Amino acid sequence: MEKSLNFEENLTRNIWQNLELAQVEPRQLSPLVLAYIGDSIYDLVIRTYLISLGNMPVNKINRHACRLVKAETQSKLIGILEEQLTENELSVYKRGRNAKSYTSAKNATIGDYRRATGFEALMGYLYLDGQYDRLTKLVHTGLEAIGEWEHHRMEKK
Repeated sequence: MEKSLNFEENLTRNIWQNLELAQVEPRQLSPLVLAYIGDSIYDLVIRTYLISLGNMPVNKINRHACRLVKAETQSKLIGILEEQLTENELSVYKRGRNAKSYTSAKNATIGDYRRATGFEALMGYLYLDGQYDRLTKLVHTGLEAIGEWEHHRMEKK
């Protein structure tokens, strides 16, 4: 009996299959390429989380999303999560953090920007490696640690 796929696995499989894309091995991609896709994946996770809070003006959602996806917040998240990463995940993060980027952050310190790049590389790696549960668990743990879940429980009351 074939195991049924969850939403994320179905979505990802459909993207690759329906567009007839060649599979990639995440370990063979540069850390900046991993960060490139990881930035989008993390943004999608955050946007999904925010719309789950209920219908609200888009500008309010966008302001909140900007706070959660900015380099400073990503730097905080990886600081919280670093101790919980596996050896492989830590290696991916460090490769991303130490990668020579030719762009710089507009509103972040160099340190925050580098740590955020490492965080995004990790998100991209987990996504491309099909580790969706791990990706969302890490994001949830980080957001919970910075008080994000509690903030919205209080806001809903």
